[in-house]
Amino acid sequence: MPLPPVWIRRLVIAPAVVLLALALVTTLPLWLFLGLVASPLVPGHLRVPRLVLLGVLYLCWDAAALLVLAVLWVWSGFGRHIRTPEFQRRHYEVTGGFLRVLFWVARWALHLTVDVVGTDPDTAVPGRPEIVVSRHAGPGDSFILIHALVNWFDREPRIVLKAALQWDPAVDVLLNRLPNRFISPGRTGTTTLEQQISELATGLDENDAFVIFPEGGNFTPRRRTSAIARLRARGLADVADRAEQLRHVLPPKPGGLFSAIDAAPDAGVIFVAHTGLDRMVTVADIWQELPMDKRLVMRFWSVPPEEVPRGEEERVAWLYDWWERIDAWIDENRPAFRPLSTDWSARRNATSATE
Repeated sequence: MPLPPVWIRRLVIAPAVVLLALALVTTLPLWLFLGLVASPLVPGHLRVPRLVLLGVLYLCWDAAALLVLAVLWVWSGFGRHIRTPEFQRRHYEVTGGFLRVLFWVARWALHLTVDVVGTDPDTAVPGRPEIVVSRHAGPGDSFILIHALVNWFDREPRIVLKAALQWDPAVDVLLNRLPNRFISPGRTGTTTLEQQISELATGLDENDAFVIFPEGGNFTPRRRTSAIARLRARGLADVADRAEQLRHVLPPKPGGLFSAIDAAPDAGVIFVAHTGLDRMVTVADIWQELPMDKRLVMRFWSVPPEEVPRGEEERVAWLYDWWERIDAWIDENRPAFRPLSTDWSARRNATSATE
């Protein structure tokens, strides 16, 4: 479905979300009661009311963000100063605050925990821009990565995202006010994707982080097969052979990343791997996984700019070396099943199994 024009998203969809959130909050007891009534009919521990509550909380989060952003718009002189450094910084502060709230909700409603292991010490060191290169898996990895960059490492991200994310009104308004780039596959207008990425990566300062997902989408076996076939069709047999060894990630598309590196030669490169939400790709996956505790494990590796290869072939080999390392790390760190802390029978079984 094509994305509606900006005026429809701002004047119709965004107000509708605020009104819908208000309506759901005022009738929340009714919806939770209906969810509890339906629970015995649906396998899983309180799956229906949990989903209802999560949906209402997310809508409220979205609506609250839209109201705060409306206040900032008025405060900035009805948008006249919205792009100034002062208001850009305020928008990053809003981003950090609302992401903290979102992950508090996730910890409470989904029992989600995020653990960072083995982070290189210079990941959070100020004074140097960074190009952050992450795998793509699951519906929440973008939120989690930006949460980490803003709230843990005090970075100001510039992100390359799919245009479809603008269906979310708060994401649409907030990220379009900051230096980000929404892209549509096959629709680059008068400039190439690499040119757009190069423009976005130009002028990074000491606390900026340019965020890119070279896979271009979530991992699925079908996408992996298709990506390898495209590499062979382009005559890249050696690269396709290396891609076939990757079991948990898609072969990376190097063009956008290399354009960013060329545009910001003084930036370091941070590779990010994570695992824990891999199986939550489709709506059906989310439905199946919802009653289970989730533990997301993240790993950061930092590469100083002087260690980034300059030649095209050397860069491709270097990128695939890192992608193989990420693939191996995922294989070693996929979290085991953990039952819900409220599912007492499962807890007893798990406890007795370890004794």
